[in-house]
Amino acid sequence: MPAMDTLQALDPDACYTALLARDARFDGHWFTGVTSTGVYCRPICRVRAPQAKNCRFFHHAAAAEAAGFRPCLKCRPELAPGSFSVMEASRSLAHAAREQLESMARLGAPASMEALAALLGISSRHLRRIFIEAFGVPPLAYLQTRRLLSAKQLLTDSQLPVGTVAQQAGFASTRSFQDAWQQQYRLSPTQLRRASRDGEPQAARPLRLSYRPPYALPALLAFLQARAVPGVEQVEPELLRITRTLRLQQAAGSLQVQFEPARLQVLLTLSPALWPQVAGVLGAVRAWLDLEVAQ
Repeated sequence: MPAMDTLQALDPDACYTALLARDARFDGHWFTGVTSTGVYCRPICRVRAPQAKNCRFFHHAAAAEAAGFRPCLKCRPELAPGSFSVMEASRSLAHAAREQLESMARLGAPASMEALAALLGISSRHLRRIFIEAFGVPPLAYLQTRRLLSAKQLLTDSQLPVGTVAQQAGFASTRSFQDAWQQQYRLSPTQLRRASRDGEPQAARPLRLSYRPPYALPALLAFLQARAVPGVEQVEPELLRITRTLRLQQAAGSLQVQFEPARLQVLLTLSPALWPQVAGVLGAVRAWLDLEVAQ
């Protein structure tokens, strides 16, 4: 568990009450590990609520996975919106490190704790210490979880080959990805893909992102509509839809964002040209629409 002098302990009774209510305001702020199934879930998971005695609560998905829990195939923890909080200076550094790790996970950049520590102006030993105090796991374990969850989303929501998924998620090779996946989740990537489709046709499906309420969707759409550049961006507030072109590194194409407030989700449809940079596109859309903002 995280050090309690820097990370406020989760109240199991309060968390369990929110879990029973499926309160979306807590989505991404903590996760529930269920000892009877070995799975960890978001607070909004729609499956039957476990007994309180079987629940363990974690601030982050990485902490749940470090404790031996696997991500739920129903509520999909990789879709949970991020949560950020700034406390003292060491916590600020830890969160800055996490943002850099998230960027590494999105862009497939090589993991170098020495380079990350130098960027923050601290030693790699100090980085490891404050990161464990803030998030309960070492930086490399956190990055591994983010990469695995990114791969899980692509395996579930796309038809990309496993090798491409591994590359997009930031793994050095398909073999290293498969080894990490098997060790962490005890099933193969293809087994997950078969289980997640549930007999659906192999047609392309939009990617999904989540956000937590309160989220000022009408205000956001009005803001973007007033500033839309003709020929680049089209905002349709009445349809809760945004269409725009995007250039990311060497790729350029179009994307469409469709909000689904009833499910607190965003459906993201990409043109073929953007799929080679899909991990970067997902990160850019999260930042553009403030999907990671804390409430």
